[in-house]
Amino acid sequence: MSLQPKSSQSDLPAAEVVEADVCLIAEGCYPYVSGGVSSWIDWLMRTQSDLEFSVVAIVSGFERRQRRYSFPPNVRGFSEVVLHRPLALHWSASWVRKPPRAELADALIALTSEGGAKELARIIELVKGGGLSFSELLNSRLAWDIVCRMYDTIMPQASFLHFYWAWRALFGGLFATLKAPLPKALVYHTISTGYAGMLAARAALETGRPAIITEHGIYTNERRIEILTADWMVDTVEKGLSINDDRIDLRDVWIRAFDAYARACYDACSAITTLYRDNQRLQMDLGAKGEKLKVIANGIEVERFNGLPRATCDMRPTMALIGRVVPIKDVKTFISAAADLRGRIPHLRALVLGPTDEDPAYFKECTELACELGLQETLIFTGNVNLVDYLPQIHVVVLTSLSEAQPLVLLEAGAAGIPCVTTDVGSCREILEGIGEQPALGPGGMVTHLVAPKQIADAVCGLLQDELLRRRLGHALCERVRRHYGSDRARREYSMLYRQFRTAPPRPPAARSG
Repeated sequence: MSLQPKSSQSDLPAAEVVEADVCLIAEGCYPYVSGGVSSWIDWLMRTQSDLEFSVVAIVSGFERRQRRYSFPPNVRGFSEVVLHRPLALHWSASWVRKPPRAELADALIALTSEGGAKELARIIELVKGGGLSFSELLNSRLAWDIVCRMYDTIMPQASFLHFYWAWRALFGGLFATLKAPLPKALVYHTISTGYAGMLAARAALETGRPAIITEHGIYTNERRIEILTADWMVDTVEKGLSINDDRIDLRDVWIRAFDAYARACYDACSAITTLYRDNQRLQMDLGAKGEKLKVIANGIEVERFNGLPRATCDMRPTMALIGRVVPIKDVKTFISAAADLRGRIPHLRALVLGPTDEDPAYFKECTELACELGLQETLIFTGNVNLVDYLPQIHVVVLTSLSEAQPLVLLEAGAAGIPCVTTDVGSCREILEGIGEQPALGPGGMVTHLVAPKQIADAVCGLLQDELLRRRLGHALCERVRRHYGSDRARREYSMLYRQFRTAPPRPPAARSG
């Protein structure tokens, strides 16, 4: 396969390619987004140097993107799946009578109504067996009839226009994953549910080869936060005080679709791994079977960080948020905490270390807030940096995220002996407090509520004003990371997982391409 990204999809079957050991499927991250999950993917492939990988990047549209990572030498193929295309000016001229439009509409309804892999296999059979092109699925009389039937069944009381555009986005993305060329591999490994999960589920159903998933954050939870806070979604169902009104609205349609995609993915996957145990409860709520579940904690190269010099009390007091400037990181709370602290900590410096170009509108809001609060001499947005160059300057690392999984930045800061103040999300409390560890090492920082700038400021203030406390917490966190979060342990666990499924005999395909 070519290492050049494809600029478009084709309805033609994929050309013959060399079979990879593992096909990694990533949505909205690698190789175009720095840090976080992308860093983990890069780490995973480089530490499994005896295996050959292909990578599928699921992207939203056809805009030009800049790669932030160079592929490791063991990456043998790369392709894109584009989810969304502009509305066609002309509908497909073909009139498809097989499969009947009602049958495909009912299969899509069944999938989003507590369906799983069986319902997905039926959709694949109808789409592939019927020889439907991507254009026919979205821009034809068939598509129009399917939309109308689903609207009448799902939310007839609400705006058809709103439903139509939601349908195109949700099911257009699904159809894109069903029509994309499928790389050959012994194992398919998705890094989330959503559309990446649907492509992995399709691969398992069509090829009979195992699919596995590693979830960092829970995709459905992150989408739910975005959906519930989206100001472009308008609720039009007024239920008042009724407890028996089962009508649904636009937000429900989006949430149910992503829940359905998660159920189908969990159902089709042979193994479901995550970074910490609390995530498993959320996975089981969407149908993940207990016997498939496994925890593999993130790992980092501890040696890269634990020899770094540590910030001293005679240096300018520095707090830092390490991450992308995007809403899910709640950078505005960090800025507000810095404004609160500035009056208590003379010469305070607040750093935001991470890319600022992923959400330009949000970055602009953050810079405007910093100006309003008079932080021109306090707050610095650095953009992308080499973290190792900055860690020796930082006294406290702050994480204000609304949602996280097992943040690598906490492990990296911990390996460098820097205490952290974090919101109570993902495994942050587990990392900082070492819940259940024996022998107990003590806390490595402090955990706060979400969107609580005053509480964060108080915690940071206590650490900046007490060098002995800061060093004690930093030492505890460093030792915890060394014991439990080393790269080699995670590398071995993924090596064993891949070995288990690469050598597994193929299952009879549950769905076959046409």
